[in-house]
Amino acid sequence: MPEDNKEEPEVPEGAEEAGGDEKKKKKKKKNKTKQGGEEGEPEGEEDKEVEAEATASAKKKSTKAAKAEKAEGEAGGDEGDDDGEEGEEEGAAGAAKKKKKKKKGGGGGGGGKVFNTPEQDNSHLRKVKNWLAVEKCRQNPEFSIPVSEQYPELDYPLGQCVEYVGTNAFRTTSAEKRELERLSNYDYEKIRRAAECHRQVRKYVQSYVKPGMTMTDMCQRLEKKTHELVAANGLECGWGFPTGCSLNWVAAHYTPNYGDNTVLQYDDVCKLDFGVQVGGRIVDCAFTIAFNEKYDPIIEATQEGTNTGIKEAGIDARFTDIGAAIQETIESYEIELNGKTFPVKPVRNLNGHSIGPYQIHGGKSVPITKNQESTIMEEGEFYAIETFASNGKGYVVEDLDCSHYMKIHDAPHVPLRVKSSKALLHAIEQNFGTLAFCRRWLDDLGQTRHLMALKNLVDNDLVQPYPPLCDAKGSYVTQMEHTILLRPTMKEVISRGDDF
Repeated sequence: MPEDNKEEPEVPEGAEEAGGDEKKKKKKKKNKTKQGGEEGEPEGEEDKEVEAEATASAKKKSTKAAKAEKAEGEAGGDEGDDDGEEGEEEGAAGAAKKKKKKKKGGGGGGGGKVFNTPEQDNSHLRKVKNWLAVEKCRQNPEFSIPVSEQYPELDYPLGQCVEYVGTNAFRTTSAEKRELERLSNYDYEKIRRAAECHRQVRKYVQSYVKPGMTMTDMCQRLEKKTHELVAANGLECGWGFPTGCSLNWVAAHYTPNYGDNTVLQYDDVCKLDFGVQVGGRIVDCAFTIAFNEKYDPIIEATQEGTNTGIKEAGIDARFTDIGAAIQETIESYEIELNGKTFPVKPVRNLNGHSIGPYQIHGGKSVPITKNQESTIMEEGEFYAIETFASNGKGYVVEDLDCSHYMKIHDAPHVPLRVKSSKALLHAIEQNFGTLAFCRRWLDDLGQTRHLMALKNLVDNDLVQPYPPLCDAKGSYVTQMEHTILLRPTMKEVISRGDDF
C-alpha cells in the first residue's frame, strides 16, 4: 500500500530559468547606472518595469510548476490516499452486495437467522429419545419456518447412510453408480425435503402430546403444522396420507372422524403414523406413543424388529430372509401385564411395502414373518420398513368405522349416474389424486354430506376403503416404521432422527 509523499518538492526547471533572466537584467542595470550620468533615472525606471514583469513571469511559472509537482505528488503519494478512499468505498459497496446476496440466498433460512435450540426432553414418552441440542438450528422455537426457506440451496439433510456389504460393496466407490446418483439428485431432494419436514413435525408433536388430549385435537395440530412446514401447494406437496393414531389393540388405519371424542389416556398405546409428500415422493414413518413404563418391552420389540429389517434390506435382498430376521427379533421379547407374562408376536398379516410416486403402496410387500416369498429388492426403490408387535393373536381383522380411503390408481373410467358422486370424485381427484384421504378432510373441503356418494364410489370400484385393523380386544399392538431409499451407492434411511 503506497504511503503519503512527504519529501520536499524539487525546484522546477522553469523557475530556474526565470531566476537566471532576472540576475542578467539586474547586472545589465548596474552597468547602465555606472555608464549613464543623467540618463540613469529614466533607464532605471524602465529597468524596474522590466524587472517587475520578469518577477511576475517567474512567479507565474513557479506557481504553475509547483501545481504540476503537487499534481504529480498527488498522483504518486496522495493518489494512494485517493485510491485508498476509493478502495474503501468500493470495498464497502462490495461488502454490502455480498451481505445482500448472503441474506437473499444464504443457507440460514428464515432470513438467514439461526437459533440456539436446547435439547428437547422426551422422557415423558416411553422409548423415544431426546432431540439433541443444536447451536445453529435453522428452525425457530415456534416451528414456523417452512423447510424450503431453511434450505434455499436445496441442501436438505441426508438421512442415515449405510454402505452396502458383500457382493454390493463395490457400489460405494463405483464411478458409474455415483453418476447414476447424480442424475437422480432432483428426485432425492424432494424426498429429503419431505423427510426433514417429517422430523420437525414429529419433534413438534412430541413436545405437546400428553394424556387428556382428544385424538382429533392431536391430529389436527399435527396436520396443520405439516402443511405449514412443507409449504403445502395442492398435489405438489402436502400430506402423504391421513394421520393414523390407532389405540391399543387397533393396529392401523384409525383416525377420528368428526364427532369422535376419544381422549388419549395415560395407559393407552398409540401408534402415530403420518406421511409427508413432495412431488409425489412420500415419507412414511411411525412410532409408538406410550406414557406407562410397563409397555417398554413390547415397544422395544418393534423398534428392534424395524432396525433389523432395515439392516437386512438392500439391493438383491430377499423378502423371505428379511421376514425371518424380523420375526426372530420380535419373538425374543415378552411382556408382563397385571402379573401375567405374554409372548410378543409379530402381526403376521401386516407388512412393509414399496412406495411409488403418489402411491403409498407401490406393489411389493415386505413381510415381517418367515415365508416363501422369492421377491428381491432392487436398485432405486423406496420402501417403508414397518413392523408390528402384539401380545394378542398376532393377526388383525377389519373392524370399527372406516375413516381411511384412497382412489384406486388404475381404476377404469366408470360412468357415474349420481350427481353427488361425480362431484365428490372430482373433489377427490383435484385435492388428493391417488393419495389416501380421510372423511375429516372431505368435511374440511365442504363435502359435508359425502357418505352416500362415497359409498357409491366404493361400490363402483373407484375408491378403496381401508377400515381399522384390529387384533384381539384387550391386547396391545406397537409399531415402528422408517422409509429407506436404495441408492445406487448406499442405503439411506431417509426418515431417521434423534428420537428413533
